[in-house]
Amino acid sequence: MFKHHLQANRFELKYVISEACAAGVRNFLRSYLVPDEFNPPEGGGYQVNSVYLDSPNLELCNATVEGHKNRYKLRIRFYDDAPTSPVFYEIKRRVNDAILKERARVKRESCERLLAGHWPSHTDLVKFSPKSFDSLRTFCDLRSRLQARGQAIVTYEREAYVTQDSDSVRVTFDRNLRTVPFCGEFRAQARDDWSYPEIAGTVLELKFTERFPVWMRNMVRVFNLQRGSMPKYVECVNKLGAEAPRDRHFTRGGLR
Repeated sequence: MFKHHLQANRFELKYVISEACAAGVRNFLRSYLVPDEFNPPEGGGYQVNSVYLDSPNLELCNATVEGHKNRYKLRIRFYDDAPTSPVFYEIKRRVNDAILKERARVKRESCERLLAGHWPSHTDLVKFSPKSFDSLRTFCDLRSRLQARGQAIVTYEREAYVTQDSDSVRVTFDRNLRTVPFCGEFRAQARDDWSYPEIAGTVLELKFTERFPVWMRNMVRVFNLQRGSMPKYVECVNKLGAEAPRDRHFTRGGLR
């Protein structure tokens, strides 16, 4: 099972690069990082799925488009379709250039009730801790203030590399970005209704706490990487257009 990480303060730099460049970057970083424990031995990455919540007028999406320095996202991340697997309620905040993330591991059977606007209880967590419960309550408070509902499932394949003894530095390659309107189901396997945003390459993300590592700075220079913006949720909302649920509300039995 995926470990619970709380990154109190992290920096993320994004680049869109070609596959040829990705191969060179991978070879370079292998002197400093090791594959994430969930990278399959045969390569290709593992699937990451997130349900993004937003207000009926897409307030969180628009905050990103408008470049607000202080903004946040609400998402529920899941890694498979098994009804017994937990999901991860995440608040991802950006304060200037710093990223602060809170995460709570939640029982999947609790999602329908929580998405319908109810408040959490200790039993919604896979394993109770005060910190996790505070994160879940904060998530639900923000959800209620925005009247936020699930808008879209955002899915991609992730190839990740990390420092061997900590999570202080992380490099990810994200490919095959795709999306579908969220209709109440945490399902991302065996679907044929995906929409594919047009992304001109692989999304490379450099993530680190504290200082920008010298070797990573050299890597950016060697490969002439040009930093840019690539907000996956925004790209997916733009692709879905009128198909996105927006102001449809989740109720028992699905969306109406």
